[in-house]
Amino acid sequence: MSSSPPVEALLLRAGCGTESPLSGIAGLQPRTTHVLSGYNGTIFAYGQTGSGKTFTITGGAERYSDRGIIPRTLSYLFQQFQKDSTKVYTTHISYLEIYNECGYDLLDPRHEAARLEDLQKVSIMEDPEQNIHLKNLSSQQAANEEEALNLLFLGDTNRMIAETPMNQASTRSHCIFTIHVSGREPGSATVRHSKLHLVDLAGSERVGKTGVGGQLLTEAKYINLSLHYLEQVIIALSEKNRSHIPYRNSMMTSVLRDSLGGNCMTTMIATLSVEKRNIDESISTCRFAQRVALIKNEAVLNEELDPGLMIIRLKREILALKDELVMVTGEQRTDQLTEDELQK
Repeated sequence: MSSSPPVEALLLRAGCGTESPLSGIAGLQPRTTHVLSGYNGTIFAYGQTGSGKTFTITGGAERYSDRGIIPRTLSYLFQQFQKDSTKVYTTHISYLEIYNECGYDLLDPRHEAARLEDLQKVSIMEDPEQNIHLKNLSSQQAANEEEALNLLFLGDTNRMIAETPMNQASTRSHCIFTIHVSGREPGSATVRHSKLHLVDLAGSERVGKTGVGGQLLTEAKYINLSLHYLEQVIIALSEKNRSHIPYRNSMMTSVLRDSLGGNCMTTMIATLSVEKRNIDESISTCRFAQRVALIKNEAVLNEELDPGLMIIRLKREILALKDELVMVTGEQRTDQLTEDELQK
């Protein structure tokens, strides 16, 4: 496996019959398999409004065959958990929505929100090592596939959707569905942590072409601005000897910092509209995919020692060494300090 895997760019077309958009897409299962091995992964869909991003990532509700990448990924992961009897896995789910540059927790454990404003607001914090932490974003444990799918449905119920001239059910926000996986061998102190981001970006659209106004106009401005900042980051990453990458320009690029130029194996899905009037947007999407494919990430194995288990193991080792010392010297040692040691 290369230490610097390039970001994969895959193409999809919208409106090509009734076949599921996932059929025949290579490169998605390896990302999920790498997550089981301890590597971070990201799959994100990019394209104009109405080109099939949400249908690709989440899927349709009418037929089981129309399920999207998220339900298929959850099904695959839990199948692999059951097959692998050598490790114990735990899974947590988080679902972040970025609407008008504000983050919201779609899995707010307190209640199902009647309005978007009722959801818990999420803010970004950065530690001294420049790692991003999302304050107030809940992480819900899922013991099986059914529980994970219920969390997905809850998040989709709370998501911001509106009708636009380009799409009757246009998603007006960026959503990041994250699967956190921890795996360890029974009795081992070594734990592998990994995460898989499944990202549904809001659709880019020309405001003048759609003729929207009011709240939809405000949403479109924020969407286009965040996608513009995403493009700036992609261009900066694809240029050699670029010292500064403008991740902090938007919340989305800050959250996806690892996915775009860090410790992550990333696949981009570019969705295209086949209508002639959308040819300019389709060409723009293809050019964006070309730039994304030039990026190389440094994905490393996320492996660490569990401090709690290490303490237990070291205590046992100390007891064993004390017993051996008693056998060799014939003297029973005590943990009590002498008078001299107390004085010191």
